[in-house]
Amino acid sequence: MAGTDDLAIVELSVDDAQAGLALSAEAHWNQNEADWRFFLSQGIVLGMRDRDHLIATAALLPYSAGNAWISMVLVTAKWQRRGIATRLVDACLVTAKRRDLTTWLDATPAGAAVYGPLGFTPTLELRRLRLTAPAQEANTRAPPAGNLDDLIVRDQRTIGFDREMLLREFSERAGSRLVSAGSAMALIRDGRVARHVGPLFAQDAPAAVALVDAVSQSETRPLIIDAVHSQADFIKGLTASGWAIERPFQRMRFGRPTTQGAEPPFAVAGPEFG
Repeated sequence: MAGTDDLAIVELSVDDAQAGLALSAEAHWNQNEADWRFFLSQGIVLGMRDRDHLIATAALLPYSAGNAWISMVLVTAKWQRRGIATRLVDACLVTAKRRDLTTWLDATPAGAAVYGPLGFTPTLELRRLRLTAPAQEANTRAPPAGNLDDLIVRDQRTIGFDREMLLREFSERAGSRLVSAGSAMALIRDGRVARHVGPLFAQDAPAAVALVDAVSQSETRPLIIDAVHSQADFIKGLTASGWAIERPFQRMRFGRPTTQGAEPPFAVAGPEFG
């Protein structure tokens, strides 16, 4: 079995988007090429290669007010359980410390067991839900379009820092929709195997559930949503409408506390983006 000591950590470029996509597809993740190009152009993506073959990645995506997100921690099956992921996350933390950034990530249960000993502190929990069979034919009575500036303001109020660059990029992608109904508003975008609903904001759970129901009646591809676990009535409403809980995520923070949002959203932009 080949060792890992001779594998150098290198910074990747947008030319590595297809290789990164192959890694996330191997892991059955939902990221598409547009997601990878965003990370590679706006963040710092570190990787390891076996000769010319990309075998592992980890991304650090800086946001505002001294915050950054760590994600896309991937190791191809042949090279797993050799400490590669820990090396790459450590390298992201070194980069973040150099820039005086507080880092965040959304971890699977297995990942949380790794990140806890590194010094990450648990914060909120998420639940990923999937709707495999939405409407067979899109309902013409789709929810009305929302206002992007309003979404940006509500996102900053809930997460505690500005992510205008991310939300504008999402909204400008082909196939993206920004919808609203009453107090509820959500962004829907393409993923590799399913459409992603989020972030989603609303005044209360009934409004959030009603908007998601309207979205599901106007979409024909499978849908996923990463709901905040403390929004119990929202999750209960989704499961009653046919959504299935797929997996949990644990949000974790490394470094000093930063400005916190006034209240949690109903669903987030995704574990890779926060």
